Amino acid sequence: MYVLGFACFVLLGQWRIRNHKHSNWTGQDVTDLLVYIAIGVVVGGRIGYILFYNLEKFVGDSVYLIRVWEGGMSFHGGMIGVAAAVCLVGKKSKRRFLEVSDFVAPLTPIGLGLGRIGNFINAELPGRITNSPLGLYFPGEHVLRHPSSVYQAVTEGLILFVLIWVFARKARPIGHVSGLFLVGYGSMRFLTEFFREPDAHIGFLWVGLSTGQVLSIPMVLLGLYLLTKKSRLPCNKPQGNLFLILFPLMQFLKISYL
Repeated sequence: MYVLGFACFVLLGQWRIRNHKHSNWTGQDVTDLLVYIAIGVVVGGRIGYILFYNLEKFVGDSVYLIRVWEGGMSFHGGMIGVAAAVCLVGKKSKRRFLEVSDFVAPLTPIGLGLGRIGNFINAELPGRITNSPLGLYFPGEHVLRHPSSVYQAVTEGLILFVLIWVFARKARPIGHVSGLFLVGYGSMRFLTEFFREPDAHIGFLWVGLSTGQVLSIPMVLLGLYLLTKKSRLPCNKPQGNLFLILFPLMQFLKISYL
């Protein structure tokens, strides 16, 4: 699913360049972005999972960090890794951080949706117990559960992709496409988490909210900030998009530059 997601990243990015005649982006730029982002996704996703979901196990077994075959990747960690990759690409290509992130954002949902399909195929991330007609039996269990990974594949993948793709077709102030991604993903993740069973070793963190919901709140706030901020920079022509997200956090942490 990761491979398919990266392939879609490249194909959609090249399609956007050809059809929107972006003079400042080339097919080679897309390929270069893919290399940096792929590393950011894998490294950031793994480290994020350790920090956000399984730090106690890592403290007792540091080699667990590289035992990726045992599973464990975090979207929010991957997002931070991609943000770092976008920052590096921006400096290398002399482009503003948010200019690169706006190019990346609309292509991201396809890969996210594919990742959720992979979760479903592997019977990972079971949903909460339900009597709904949508309920499924997961391997080794005798109770019906929501197929929460399918819900997230549809919302974070398909719906979010259509929303951002259409939005990015028109010229937008720099940072607005990135902001919409943050608000859209954060909101959809927050809502679908109500159907997903929290990690057994973590449970609920705060007033009945899961780890995924707590981590999504700052995403929404940062996205709203970008969408409501009056940019002094000229509007971008609609550019491809790829698949970043955390640009506003980088700005918030004084790492991004405009």
